[in-house]
Amino acid sequence: MKRTIKDIGVKGKKVFLRVDFNVPLDDSGNITDASRITKELPTIKYLIAHGARVIICTHLGRPKGEPNPRLSTIVIAKYLVGVLHCKIKFSPTDIGDEVKKMADELQDGEILVLENIRFYKEEEENSPIFASKLASLADIYVNDAFGTAHRKHASIYGVAKLLPNAVGFLMGNEINTITEVLEKPEHPFVAILGGAKVSDKLAVVHNLIKLCDTVLIGGGMAYTFLKAQGAKIGKSLYEENCLEDAKAILEEAKQNNKEIILPVDHIASTILSPNATVIKIPTKDIPDSLVGLDIGKKTIKLFVKKIKQAKTIIWNGPMGVFEYEAFKRGTKKIAKAVAKNKGKTIVGGGDSIAALHALKLDKDIYHISTGGGASLKLIAGESLPGVDVISDVEE
Repeated sequence: MKRTIKDIGVKGKKVFLRVDFNVPLDDSGNITDASRITKELPTIKYLIAHGARVIICTHLGRPKGEPNPRLSTIVIAKYLVGVLHCKIKFSPTDIGDEVKKMADELQDGEILVLENIRFYKEEEENSPIFASKLASLADIYVNDAFGTAHRKHASIYGVAKLLPNAVGFLMGNEINTITEVLEKPEHPFVAILGGAKVSDKLAVVHNLIKLCDTVLIGGGMAYTFLKAQGAKIGKSLYEENCLEDAKAILEEAKQNNKEIILPVDHIASTILSPNATVIKIPTKDIPDSLVGLDIGKKTIKLFVKKIKQAKTIIWNGPMGVFEYEAFKRGTKKIAKAVAKNKGKTIVGGGDSIAALHALKLDKDIYHISTGGGASLKLIAGESLPGVDVISDVEE
């Protein structure tokens, strides 16, 4: 079991708190969904209440290692001023003497918000020199950024190796909840996978075949599996280099008496466009001139039936091109079915969560993961560098 902030003394200590405040912004730079910040508040409030001097570090967007005023984390600092009753400072861009002075001058219960950590190319390079600079700001390292735990970056891995460390409440809850469900699932156990790319989820499917009774596959990744089965997929996107893997997974499931259920009908069009004409394909095969963009009515009914029977559900990825209104129906129907299920339901992935938010169903889910990529790695049985580097609780 990993050491948590309750296992270490933080009073009077400068705590480098790595969070995932990669929140969506509108064209004016305003936060449109603060749920990631809200979920982090218990950890921040605990540290403040126990006299820590908190240095908050996060990334925001994809600045590609260069300063970008539109992605400045000053918007995070301003938001925190409105929800926390403590003194909050904001650092200048350069991680140097001035930031070090600001950190050293923090008093108990005060916060310093660092500028976007991905303004520095050394972050994603996991530069030892940059990690040392960051570590010099603090006495203790706390990782509560589950959404980036699968990254071996300086603020996630490098700093943790240089300071006494622990995980925060959000990280601990994510790991414990997902691990518990995977290790002791109630059956029937159903996994729902969607999204565009099979290559991102091959390891996940392999592992879920061992754990689940049924795997439902929709979205763009379904077309690679359908083609591997010999079905016609028209102009639908698929991954040629994953066809053999898909065949092997289908065969593995068959030999182990596990179900992999693929779409039996489709919503298609001639082009991928928000104004595309919707064409219903009543069979598994898609005509050569068309591209599949959502699961069809019969597939929805088939998937929902399995979801209703399940006592444990994991869902990651949309069933179609969710960003276009004409191709949202499959994802919405699956979201409603998962929300109605009274078993243990875990949902990860931006579009899956967005569907739940849009339908106001997020409160009906047992656990919504803050990290799509990290949760997939955990489900796949792979290690998370940001978790592995944290010390275990001493027996």
